[in-house]
Amino acid sequence: MKRILNLTIFLIIMLLASSCLAKKKAVVPMNFVKPLSDTVTLSDGSLIYALPRTVFTIKLELERTIDIPGPYAKYAGELLGLEDVIISEEELWSVRSVSLNSHEEADPSELYVIESNTLIQSNVLALKKEGLILDLNPESVHQAKSIPDGKEINLNQFRSYDLGSDEYYLVQTDTAYKRVSVDSKFIRIPYIVEKKKILTTEQLAERAAKRLMDLREGKFMILTGEANVFPQSEAAIDEINKMEKELTELFAGKTFEDIRTFTYSYIPEKELADKPVEILKFSEVTGPADTTAKNGVPVILELIPEQKTKDLSRITRAPSGTTTPGPDKIYYRIPDVVNVKITMGNETLYNSRKLVSQFGEVMQLPANYIIGK
Repeated sequence: MKRILNLTIFLIIMLLASSCLAKKKAVVPMNFVKPLSDTVTLSDGSLIYALPRTVFTIKLELERTIDIPGPYAKYAGELLGLEDVIISEEELWSVRSVSLNSHEEADPSELYVIESNTLIQSNVLALKKEGLILDLNPESVHQAKSIPDGKEINLNQFRSYDLGSDEYYLVQTDTAYKRVSVDSKFIRIPYIVEKKKILTTEQLAERAAKRLMDLREGKFMILTGEANVFPQSEAAIDEINKMEKELTELFAGKTFEDIRTFTYSYIPEKELADKPVEILKFSEVTGPADTTAKNGVPVILELIPEQKTKDLSRITRAPSGTTTPGPDKIYYRIPDVVNVKITMGNETLYNSRKLVSQFGEVMQLPANYIIGK
């Protein structure tokens, strides 16, 4: 009887042990990782992450030079002996510098879902420091967007000139008569009539040239000590120099220089590796323009991967249209080194090496690297 009792107790203990073992096996966490697609059904508690892609920001610093002729340009040689003055209005653009920066954003073609039969405990912050998973809400960047930096110059305010003369007309006097009846007789009474005659451009140029020469002579006398009155400070000489410059511009013209910055964003595509990509067109006359412009020299971007990751095994994904969970692995990306070259015609504007995420390989690491410990 005692032996039967002991056997019964042993069987009960075995049943309890097997039950606990079954329950313990049931709570073993299992993680499933699969690419996000239209056929994937998301459950509560699912975690979505994206692999990074590299975006280039190309910054061009351009210089614009604008020449505006003076109103008396054709009299510069005759009245002042000036040569090589500005005759017509011209605009000239040139490239000062080109720089390229890169940043990471979420790749919409590389979205993945992490599902688990238990509560997901992620160590994603530690992984983010390693650069393997991008922030969930990155800033969006548009491709080929031009952002001019600086205000546009209003040339109309520079086209007006102070003609450098107090009078722009001559006053001519003439004697006229009017008939007045006096004692049944008509007599003629004279009176003065003033008429204003506008000066011609040549006459105005002569007056401006004379005033300019007077200023130069006066400044020369002050500087050599021949003047009767001397200024108490440099303010008088500075004002004379300013007036002299303004009068000289009436004949020689004005030149303005404007530094402007244009920024273009470009997302490299692996299919375009080793192929020239036109970013914009540049003309020395009109400056930067869209790639569809008829005039201008194309600015070309070339991406030549060094294929540092070519020997790594490529991930074999589930066939399209299936929802079979992936293995207990996390997808991540190893960027490749790319030689970046920007040229315009025969001139190289930029040449450097950059890491480009989408040119690298998509690999896997154990899911417990970031999920659990």
